Amino acid sequence: MDIRAFDAWCRSFLKIEALSDIDDSLNGIQVECGRQIRKAAFAVDACAESIRRAVDAGADILFVHHGIFWGKPERVSGPLRERLRLLLEADLGLYACHLPLDMHPEVGNNAVLADLLSLGERQPFGSYHSVEIGVSGRFPVPLSMDEIVAKILPDLSRPKVLISSGKGKLSTAAIVSGGAPFEALQAFDKAIDVFITGEPSHSVYHLVVEAGLDFIAAGHYATEVWGVKAVAAKANSELGIETCFIDLPTGL
Repeated sequence: MDIRAFDAWCRSFLKIEALSDIDDSLNGIQVECGRQIRKAAFAVDACAESIRRAVDAGADILFVHHGIFWGKPERVSGPLRERLRLLLEADLGLYACHLPLDMHPEVGNNAVLADLLSLGERQPFGSYHSVEIGVSGRFPVPLSMDEIVAKILPDLSRPKVLISSGKGKLSTAAIVSGGAPFEALQAFDKAIDVFITGEPSHSVYHLVVEAGLDFIAAGHYATEVWGVKAVAAKANSELGIETCFIDLPTGL
């Protein structure tokens, strides 16, 4: 398949156009390639290293959560120029999917995190420009903070920030991956025991403590590997193309 057919496949299940008014990312094809797509690489970030590794892996396209274009014109210089040079010289396509991948009910970052926690009774959560991009729900059995962390960080890494109210076992959770600490405030009046995101913020610390909400900032990168991995599996199954995941953790 060519990159246009790949784009049509992505748009068949990812709500790319529906979120164009609220997502700064240039979702969809960011850099076109002229060859057929037989192998696709997947990564969280489009950086020089992920592009090099995709080329070394023999990929024809790189699918990422964080692309290289974000809603405003940029000078083609410095790191952007180098990334474009690597892509164009290798004829490697670049495809980005930001918020549509966060919120997808099956392959989205939040949905896969909810799957890891076996979260039931799911409801949309986390309004961003009037669109709910996260998910909330109930654990099948109450879990401790340590048990939750072990499920969402199976590599045994530690969260960036963990705030415990001391309640012990927790029954309900809300999840908004990436940089969404302020969405924790939306959990205060919704009978949510623990809020899970990627990044912390000093500004919400005392509010969370005073509200008695448990809070886990598991890492921006760590909460957003799941969507690209899920799309890779879907592409392999439905399109029959070879896929690979390029793991470049930032520790953040």
